[in-house]
Amino acid sequence: MNFNGKRVFISGGAGVIGTEMVQLLQQQGATIMVGDLKSIPSGFPSTVIYRQGDLNFMTQAELDHFNPEYFIHLAATFERSAETYEHWEENFHHNILLSHHLMTLMRNVPGLKRVVNASSYLIYDKCHYQFGNPQERPVKLNETTSINPRNLTGLAKLAHEIELDFLALFKSDKFTSISARIYRGYGKNSRDIISRWVRDLLNNEKITIYNPEGFFDYIYAQDTAKGLLKLALCDQTGIVNLGTGRSRQVADVVKVLQSSFPQMQAEYIRKTDELIEASEADTTLLESYIQWTPERDLENTIPEIIAFEQQKMHVEETIYGNILVTSASRKIGLIQVVKNAANKVHSSIQVIAADASDTCLAKHFSDDFWKIPLISQIDIQAFISDCHARSIRLIIPSRDGELAFFAENKPVFEQAGIHIMVSDKESIRKCIDKLAFYHENGSIQSRVIATFENIDSLKSTRFVVKERFGAGSDSIGINLSKEEASDHAKQLKFPIFQPFIEGSELSIDAYIDTTGKTKGIVMRKRELVVNGESQITTTIQEPALEKEFLGIIDSLKLSGHIILQAIIDSKGEIHVIECNPRFGGASTLSIKAGLDSFYWAYLESSSVSLEAYPFIQTKKPITQVRYPADLYL
Repeated sequence: MNFNGKRVFISGGAGVIGTEMVQLLQQQGATIMVGDLKSIPSGFPSTVIYRQGDLNFMTQAELDHFNPEYFIHLAATFERSAETYEHWEENFHHNILLSHHLMTLMRNVPGLKRVVNASSYLIYDKCHYQFGNPQERPVKLNETTSINPRNLTGLAKLAHEIELDFLALFKSDKFTSISARIYRGYGKNSRDIISRWVRDLLNNEKITIYNPEGFFDYIYAQDTAKGLLKLALCDQTGIVNLGTGRSRQVADVVKVLQSSFPQMQAEYIRKTDELIEASEADTTLLESYIQWTPERDLENTIPEIIAFEQQKMHVEETIYGNILVTSASRKIGLIQVVKNAANKVHSSIQVIAADASDTCLAKHFSDDFWKIPLISQIDIQAFISDCHARSIRLIIPSRDGELAFFAENKPVFEQAGIHIMVSDKESIRKCIDKLAFYHENGSIQSRVIATFENIDSLKSTRFVVKERFGAGSDSIGINLSKEEASDHAKQLKFPIFQPFIEGSELSIDAYIDTTGKTKGIVMRKRELVVNGESQITTTIQEPALEKEFLGIIDSLKLSGHIILQAIIDSKGEIHVIECNPRFGGASTLSIKAGLDSFYWAYLESSSVSLEAYPFIQTKKPITQVRYPADLYL
C-alpha cells in the first residue's frame, strides 16, 4: 500500500475511521485534505488541508483547487439503536443530500481516479440475519445476498451505491468506484456500544446488556481505514464486504470489558420484542481483491479504547456560539451570507440580528432578533452579560457609527470570550476620518486622493465635496466647479474637498486575519452606482493591480473585512478614495467570488488558524445585480 505523493480527499475525515486513515496516509507521504463538521482534531498533522463545516456547502472551486486523485467518502450520520423521528431530516441532509452533492462535484474534478464509498451491511435484508431466538452460529452474508435496507441509514447507503453505478455508465473512463459494505464498526471517540459502555464504566455506572447471545462482526476503525485504503489502490469496482469474517457474541465483549473492570456492574435484559442478530461478513471477495483481511480483535483493541476514553475525559466538548449582526436594519443580503457561513460550520449556530429599531426588516430573515440600545447608551458590562445569555461568540458591526465603540472595547469583549470582527481603534479612526486617512497614512499618501478642509489647498478645476466623517456617499457633491463646490460645502457639517478624477471606479473587498495577513482580495468594477451603493458590479482579475492593492491594504494595519474605494485613471494610476473598515452593501459579491469572510471570522473566533483554509477565487467574472425582492410570511 503506497500513497506517497497521492492527493486524497476524505469526507468525514475527523471521525472514528477518518482519524485512523489520516494517520496511515500521513505515514505514507500522501497529500491529504479533510472535510468535516467538527473542528480539526488536535492530533492532526499540520500538513493536512482542513475544511471545517457542512460539506453540503462545499463548492466546485474548492475541490478543483485541491484536485484529488482519490476520494474516500466517510461522512455520514447514523443512530446505533432504533432511529428517532429527528433522524428523518438528519438522514436526508447528511446522508442522501451530502453524498449526492459531493459526487455532483467530484465527477467534474479533473484529476479524480478513484472513489471509495463507505457503505453498510444494513443494506442486506434483515430476514437473513435477525431471528426471534438466539442462534448457535452467525449467518454469513455475501455480496449476492438479497437486499432490503432495514432503516433510513441503510436506504441512504443503497441510494448512493446506485448513484455510483449510474455515474460509472458515463464516467468509467475518468474514474472508478467501489462501495465497501462495512459491518459493526467500533473504535476510538465513537458512539458505538463498546465506547458507550467504556464511558459508563469509567464513570462507575452500571451498564445494560441487551440480548448477550447476539452475534456481530465487530471491525475496528483502524482495520476499516486500512481496508478502505487498500480498496482504493485496487482495480475492482462495485460492491464488497468489509468485515472480519469472525463474528463475536455480545457476551464476548462484556467478558473483555470485565477483564479491565473486574468490579463492573451489569444488568442483562432479554428483549422479547426485539429480534436477535446473528450476522457475519463473507470476506471471500475482499481477500481476492486485496489479499488481506482485518487483523485486530476485541482483546487487543478494547484496552486501546479504554486508554483513549480515560484521556478524553479531560478534554472539553466543542460548543458552538452564535453570531450577532449589529445595526442589521435592511441588510438582508448581509444576514443571508452570514447564515450561509454559520451553516458551513454547524447547523446549530444562530445568526441574531440586532438593531435599535423594532421595525428592523432583517429580523424577518435572521434566526432571532435583539432590540439593543443606541450605541451611545450601551453599558458595556450589561451588554456583554446579555451577549453571554444569547451565547454570542462573534459580533459583526455593520455601520460606520458603531465601529469606534466596538474597536475601543474590543479587548474587553475578547477577554469575555467574544470576538469582534473589527480593526483596532487607531486604524478605525484613520479610516472613518477621511482627512486623517490622507494626512496620516504617509506610506501610501501618494496613492490616496488629496483631501483638504480648504478648497484653495487644491490645484484643480473640478472638485468633489463630501462629509469628513461617516459614509462617503452622504450629501456628496461630484464634479463641481470651485464656486459650486464652495456653495455645496455650506450644506455640510464638516466638509472636505478632493480633486475630481476621471476614471474607472473600483471596490476592493479584502479579509485580513487576526495575524494581520491579508487572506485574499476581490476587485469589482462599479458599473451602476445609486446613492453611493453599487447596483450593478462585476468582478475583475488583474494580477498587477491586485499586487498593488495588497501592498496598500497591508500598510493600513486593519483586520476583518474591509473595502477600499479607488479610481483607476486613463494612465492606469491608482487613486484611493477611502477605506470602509467593514462589510459593504455590495460586498456579498466578494463572498460569491470566494472571499469567505464570515466563515473565516467564525473560525478565528474559535481560535482556529486560517493557514489550512485557502482562499479560492472564482476564475470567471461574476456580475451582481442588486434589486428589491418580496418576502411572504
